[in-house]
Amino acid sequence: MRFNVKTFNISTPEPQVLLESEDCKVLGVKVNDRVMISGEKSTIALVSYADGVVDRGTAYMSTSLFEKVGTNKDGTVDIMFAHAPDSVRYIRKKMDGERLNKEQIEAIVEDILDNRLSNIEISAWLTALYINGMDIDEIADFTMAMANTGDIIKFSRKPVFDFHSLGGVPGNKITPIVVSIVAAAGLMIPKTSSRAISSACGTSDFVETFCDIELEASKLMSISENVGGVFAWGGSMNLAPVDDMVIRIEHPLGINPRAQMLASIMSKKVAMGSTHLLVDIPTGQGTKVPTLEAAKAYARDLMDLGERIGMHVECAITYADQPIGSAIGPNLEARECISILEGNKHPASVVEKALECAGIIFEMAGISNGVARAKSLLESGAAHEKFLEIVQAQGGRADLKSSDLQPGKYSYDVVATHSGYVHTIFNKEIVNVAKIAGSPSDKGAGLLIFKKKGQRVEEGDVLMTIYAESEAKLKRAKEAALSNNPFDIEGMLIKRVADIKPR
Repeated sequence: MRFNVKTFNISTPEPQVLLESEDCKVLGVKVNDRVMISGEKSTIALVSYADGVVDRGTAYMSTSLFEKVGTNKDGTVDIMFAHAPDSVRYIRKKMDGERLNKEQIEAIVEDILDNRLSNIEISAWLTALYINGMDIDEIADFTMAMANTGDIIKFSRKPVFDFHSLGGVPGNKITPIVVSIVAAAGLMIPKTSSRAISSACGTSDFVETFCDIELEASKLMSISENVGGVFAWGGSMNLAPVDDMVIRIEHPLGINPRAQMLASIMSKKVAMGSTHLLVDIPTGQGTKVPTLEAAKAYARDLMDLGERIGMHVECAITYADQPIGSAIGPNLEARECISILEGNKHPASVVEKALECAGIIFEMAGISNGVARAKSLLESGAAHEKFLEIVQAQGGRADLKSSDLQPGKYSYDVVATHSGYVHTIFNKEIVNVAKIAGSPSDKGAGLLIFKKKGQRVEEGDVLMTIYAESEAKLKRAKEAALSNNPFDIEGMLIKRVADIKPR
């Protein structure tokens, strides 16, 4: 059936076309049915009714959908009912707990890429993975299918080292330090990172405060091969695009299926041409991986997966019961990161973790005494020099200093209401306060933490300072911190036990 076209500049979560209900009866379609729209090109969209808004014989579609399909020479499009693809049956199969073969997994991934599956069907796929999972061979097929939906970067230099953190712990700003140390030794480590999804600050959120992170693949390759390292946002390139499409649907569900997470990580590494990968698995209360046993299981799966796809993978299980370092939030994390590269030995937790991770990468490359080598490069200033070289290559200032990064002008000190010892710092509450303050979108928003677990505090001591770029956001963050205190302070006495019988 042929339709005139009108467009509207509204973003929709999935491709939709608005039709008048009588036209839908003629087409034999209902709300959320698939239709094939054909103009210069063809694509799949979902139907919505818009009686009283849409005229008979007219199809309303978003500008993004219109750009994808175009029109016939006379400015019209052809619309017809489209059957559900075979991949819907494969999703049901996984919902029933059955195993999928390579071709079935590839069909699901290709249909997600081509918008032939609705958000509801992709949600069903994620739920099936969350409940029933995948075996390691299925995950390997899933990984390669996702990687092959986008560009695959092929470096002329080998080996290609990479580093990834599973995340889940606030303040984990070690990536630029690790990359700078490794690149200073003459190895190549092209690092792509993500922005915050559920955290207060992702690596790309703080790196963009001092250099350009949106690099085309050709520029990423040039900088990596000539300078040795790069700090790029993965979303600026067409790397495993299906993964990004799935993450957008996964986030509001509040689930992160193990198979999806593993395939997500590894598909991006395949697309980057990585040959050697170190995965940081932060472990502790309030993280994505709360126990040592769970961390070991992830490590085994990642290494097994690497073996199946031809990549050397090692894992570092790291302590994450509390924030790493003192700073949380883009400018504050950038300042702390650069300060360490400038020669500051504190916070010790950031320095130690960065050196340990860089040391493992060195040993993967055949360099003995990896941590000692990493420490030498950091303390000699070679890592800082390489960092500035990378920053300059990405459009940043060659004379960048940590003092250039300043927090928001509004601040509030959270103080201890009684004396004792810091028993627990609740990562989720720390993240919540930082986000309410405006992080990561407000670059000056965030927290500085002054007390860590096990430390003695006196009544009135400053536990942390909240920074914000507006008084209103600071007020809300202050209220959140005072009502859901991220710090549990206890005395040494847990309970008094005494004989209460009369003597």
